Amino acid sequence: MLRFLIRRIAQGLLVLWLITLVLFALFFIVPSNVARTLAGRQAPQATVDLISHRLGLDLPLWRQYLGWIGRALRGDLGFDYYHQVPVTTIIAQALPVTLSLVIGAAILWLAIGVFNGVMSAIHPRSFLDRSLTAFALFFYSMPSFLLGLLLLYFFYFQLTLAGLPIFPPGGYVPLSEGVVPWIDHLILPWLTLALVSAAIYTRLTRGSMLDVLGEDYIRTARSKGISERRVIQRHGLRSALTPVVTQFGIDLGTLLGGAVVTETVFSLPGLGKASLDALNQQNQPVVIATVLLASTAIVVANIAVDVVYAVLDPRVRLN
Repeated sequence: MLRFLIRRIAQGLLVLWLITLVLFALFFIVPSNVARTLAGRQAPQATVDLISHRLGLDLPLWRQYLGWIGRALRGDLGFDYYHQVPVTTIIAQALPVTLSLVIGAAILWLAIGVFNGVMSAIHPRSFLDRSLTAFALFFYSMPSFLLGLLLLYFFYFQLTLAGLPIFPPGGYVPLSEGVVPWIDHLILPWLTLALVSAAIYTRLTRGSMLDVLGEDYIRTARSKGISERRVIQRHGLRSALTPVVTQFGIDLGTLLGGAVVTETVFSLPGLGKASLDALNQQNQPVVIATVLLASTAIVVANIAVDVVYAVLDPRVRLN
């Protein structure tokens, strides 16, 4: 198991190094005129050259790359071009918002999706199966921004007009200010992400469970008189979780880089909004930092998925 884990971590580090090369090529080698953008269109060339020198953009490419990697490894991701604050400060302010959004939604969509998928699989072609399938297809076809706007319309606007201001219109309240206000501001964003994502997990779990329940070892377990609940939980569900774990790792890693649409709809100052603002301003250090953070989250999530694979199916360690 240890050798398996070391090999996966080494592969993940290699992928991260290749990502840094691609990022450097995109933002430092591909022609861009950051200094001119910061100086303004009417600024003299001397001002542009001075800004380039201060940002280190006039150094040889290999020195720029080594300097950038060295600073990043020390936790220095540069300075915001427009606000003159460390990029780490912006990340530190935005990351808790995105973590709160994604982790809460992930718990909901995993619970809803796996439960619905198992119920559909153990009652195939029944009214319950068809109802849950229709539920999954409905929300799978629903764009997240549209679902978010609908939730705001019905649960904020209409309830407020009716004199029941239960849900706020958006924004974020830190957990340090209280659990109830924190949940109150995040429950609609959680539902937006969870309902769309749970549809995928419902279909994945149902299909995988149907395949597993037809295996010989399941019939053997039933013939030994093991209760149906134990057959489902101990024998069926464990084997059926493999594709679910794969999808969960990909979704969680991707969303940790910023749930741009949901954060925009609900005015959440997370990584998605920070990266979108940085793109509009051509604020390279913030864009690079958010892309690097998102890439790291995806690589770490994939390593975690491989480890869970090895726990669920020991045969994976031998391949």
